[in-house]
Amino acid sequence: MEELMPFIWIVFAVIMAVCEAATTQLVSIWFVIGAVAAAITTIFTPSIFIQVVVFLAFTAASLIITRPLAKKLLKKTKNVSTNADRLIGQTGVVIADILSNQDVGQVKINGEIWSARSDFAPVTKNSKVKVLSIDGVKLIVEPVKEEK
Repeated sequence: MEELMPFIWIVFAVIMAVCEAATTQLVSIWFVIGAVAAAITTIFTPSIFIQVVVFLAFTAASLIITRPLAKKLLKKTKNVSTNADRLIGQTGVVIADILSNQDVGQVKINGEIWSARSDFAPVTKNSKVKVLSIDGVKLIVEPVKEEK
């Protein structure tokens, strides 16, 4: 069994690396580091107990040292902005009536036609509306008050 331990630790490290590659979160990279350290330990001692202690110590140490940094880096990449955000605050023209706040009409803005809802319904065709927000693929709009 002693002569197999380096291979067991290396196989475990490879399995954990494959698991890490298959996920978008850092969940098993620390086990890879611990398993490699345990595999190196087999050069110096045949004791499985010491190898397991080294594995646990390196796994815990690498987790404690790198997790805050990894969490910070992952948090930054989660917010993905879309080009549709540029429509918020812009004015468009209703091309299909929005009859109630549950009804979906259509708005033309920047040459594009969008589905739209409004809490200020009814909003009739050819009315000008301002985009308040985007909910999925629908614009949430309010009528623009005509200046006299």
